[in-house]
Amino acid sequence: MLKMNEVGPQAYRDAMARFAGAVHIITTDGAAGKRGVTVIAACSVSDSPPTVLACLNRENPNNACFVANGRFALNTLAADQQDLSEAFSGLTGLPTQERFKLGHWDTITTGAPTLREAIAVFDCELIDSKDLATHRVLFGKVTGLRIGDNLRPLLYHDRAYHVL
Repeated sequence: MLKMNEVGPQAYRDAMARFAGAVHIITTDGAAGKRGVTVIAACSVSDSPPTVLACLNRENPNNACFVANGRFALNTLAADQQDLSEAFSGLTGLPTQERFKLGHWDTITTGAPTLREAIAVFDCELIDSKDLATHRVLFGKVTGLRIGDNLRPLLYHDRAYHVL
């Protein structure tokens, strides 16, 4: 077992690679534009009122539209949706409109795009955001839900996709 007193960026990333997380696509649409991004850093904050959080890289200027639009949807992916995750992560180089041609999208309450095939969708009004280091944490009050089929979730662990 390796113990370290100094925590540098690479050691931190290596340790976080051991942290398994559900894969989501966070989306927004509005006056500031339409966007979707793959995220792992997302979780529940409270059930009363229903609130979630998601972390976005704020060093990417395209992510500013999430705050400007004041809404987002967190779409939780199933095991067979790795292609969607890769497309929305930017790995494929697809522009935004091409990414949204993958899957079937609609809206629930806020106008943010929601993936009909997601295993869960949390449609949110942005209630707060906090900038910290390289990321922006979005807090959303859940105003709409879709509970999809109870399929195996897509997970990310040790820099690779896995299925539970």
